[in-house]
Amino acid sequence: MASRDLIEELTSKGRYSFTSEEARRALKVSPGAAKQALHRLAGQGLLASPARGFYVIVPPEYRSLGCLPAEQFIPDLMAHKGLSYYAGLLSAAQYHGAAHQRPQEFQVFLRRSQRPIQCGKVRIRFMARQAINKVPVQTLNTPRGEIRISTPEATAIDLAGYPMQAGGYGHVVTVLKELAEVIDGDALAAAATTAPVTWSQRLGHLLELTGSADAAADLKEYVRKHAHEYTKLVPSQKSTRTPHLPDWKLIPNAIPESDLL
Repeated sequence: MASRDLIEELTSKGRYSFTSEEARRALKVSPGAAKQALHRLAGQGLLASPARGFYVIVPPEYRSLGCLPAEQFIPDLMAHKGLSYYAGLLSAAQYHGAAHQRPQEFQVFLRRSQRPIQCGKVRIRFMARQAINKVPVQTLNTPRGEIRISTPEATAIDLAGYPMQAGGYGHVVTVLKELAEVIDGDALAAAATTAPVTWSQRLGHLLELTGSADAAADLKEYVRKHAHEYTKLVPSQKSTRTPHLPDWKLIPNAIPESDLL
């Protein structure tokens, strides 16, 4: 079998990713010969390799991107590596209708963080979530299968836990304003149990800033029961003389700069 024939055979079966070992067996050549053949196809823009030993087939409509979109190969890559994952933060928010523009990078949570991936113009950032198997997720259809994304409630919790990776508190507030429209209060309180309570303390205040107090009502009760100390909105920043917020046990030592406030 010629290497181009391998691509045609895989795509005819709806497959757009494979490993170098699969290619070697199909081509019936040595590892070195398989590597050279795949390298030639990559040079022609027909393949891309987002990870060592893992290849994606690049259809004509994505040649200018130099890779498949992240959501179309991340599930296969994570399965290849045997890793639990979900797409989160701004990448999940856009699927829930709460992103004003497409994120510049695709954001994925793993149990342990890994180095970013650059595949053509596609960039994937990995972040750590120790309780990853407990985080509420849902599946979303893509042209190449299904991908796991955090629910609106879990996305909100993560936004409060990783504000800098989401563009800062100003952008977080902007996203939360729209995300709150699809948040279920009970589900939000349940999602809170998968993260440090300080995340919930910050999130509750941010939701109230956007006028979404109803969405935060159950979360407030969760914080009342589980938060035993005050925390700062921005941990790395000095406290200010602004009044403390007893409902959230929060020191609002910063004012998010958003056009919504």
